Amino acid sequence: MRLSPLPQKAPSKAFRYLVGSAAGAAVLLGVSTAAFPASASATPASSQRIDVWIDHALLVMRAEGIPGSHEGIRRNLIRESAGDPFAINLWDSNAKAGIPSKGLMQVIDPTFRTYHVNGTSWDIYDPIANITAACNYAAKRYGSIDNVNGAY
Repeated sequence: MRLSPLPQKAPSKAFRYLVGSAAGAAVLLGVSTAAFPASASATPASSQRIDVWIDHALLVMRAEGIPGSHEGIRRNLIRESAGDPFAINLWDSNAKAGIPSKGLMQVIDPTFRTYHVNGTSWDIYDPIANITAACNYAAKRYGSIDNVNGAY
C-alpha cells in the first residue's frame, strides 16, 4: 500500500502549550498521533495503543450518545487499516473518484466532515476523530458499528 505524507503545518498555540507540560506530553503520546505531523508509515500501531485509542473514542461516543463497543470498533478497525492510523486506500472506487479512504477506520473526507464528532480534531488521521466519525456514520446508517461486518 502506498501512502502519501501528511501536510506539515506550523505548531498551533495549543500544541506548543501542551508540549510544554508533562501532562500534555503524556496525553499527546498516549492518546493521539495527530498533534505530531509525521511522515506516513505503513506500520500498524501496537495492540495496546489501539486499545487506548478505542477506549478514548468510546468515552467521547458515550458523551455524544453514539452506540458502539470496544469489540465492534476493534474488529472493523483491524479489517479496515490493520491498525495503521495513516492508512490510505488508493485502489477502490472512492480512490478512483479522487476521495480515498483514510485512517484507522478508512473514512472518506466528505463522510468525515459530515459525521465529525464535536470535541474531536478535524484531522482525519487523528485516531480518536477518525474512530468517532466512522462510528457516528455507522450508527446513523446501520444502528451501530457493532452491526458492521464488512466494508461500509
